[in-house]
Amino acid sequence: MNPEDVREDWAERTGEFSPEYYAHKGPNEASESIRELVEHYSDRSARILEVGCSSGRHLAHLHDGGFRNLHGIEINEDAIDVLREEYPGLAADATFHVGDAGDILTEFADDAFDVVYTVETLQHIHPADADDVFDEVARVTGDLLITVENESARGAGAREDADVSYVNDEFPLYHRDWKAVFGDRGFAQLLSESSKRRDRLRLFRQP
Repeated sequence: MNPEDVREDWAERTGEFSPEYYAHKGPNEASESIRELVEHYSDRSARILEVGCSSGRHLAHLHDGGFRNLHGIEINEDAIDVLREEYPGLAADATFHVGDAGDILTEFADDAFDVVYTVETLQHIHPADADDVFDEVARVTGDLLITVENESARGAGAREDADVSYVNDEFPLYHRDWKAVFGDRGFAQLLSESSKRRDRLRLFRQP
């Protein structure tokens, strides 16, 4: 798939892995881990950005914990409509930006957010767009960066060292070493742990 196909697939996603799909699942292990880390390393005045917020279940968990300076970027416009229905309190307090993350991130100042996090989002960025997007994520992060991303191939017969695999033989999942990706951009890794979903949570901090 080329970069435009990847973006369009997520912008128009319905059914499995759609905004409605995730909204009905509600907060999960990743939501809990992110909230625990933000509570430990920051405070409730922190400016927090989720890149790829979908219908808002992770942000909603932060909102339930008393965080109010919340922001989200989402490529699928329908996701924000679902968010407003499922999490009206979050919708009233948070700020959302609809469009391609690579474009939207360029609109923010350096160190615009105290905390930036992603959950299974950066793993879908096409290699042609990757360096620019990762540079922008690093640039707008003032303190903490949390990634919850898949780093190894999944599925029967998948090679663990594969650079890309396909979810349901449909859309690509690019496997990257996130410690290296953001270490090369000046971040120090504070934590790395695996999850039940074969994702790996990594916590980084600006030195």
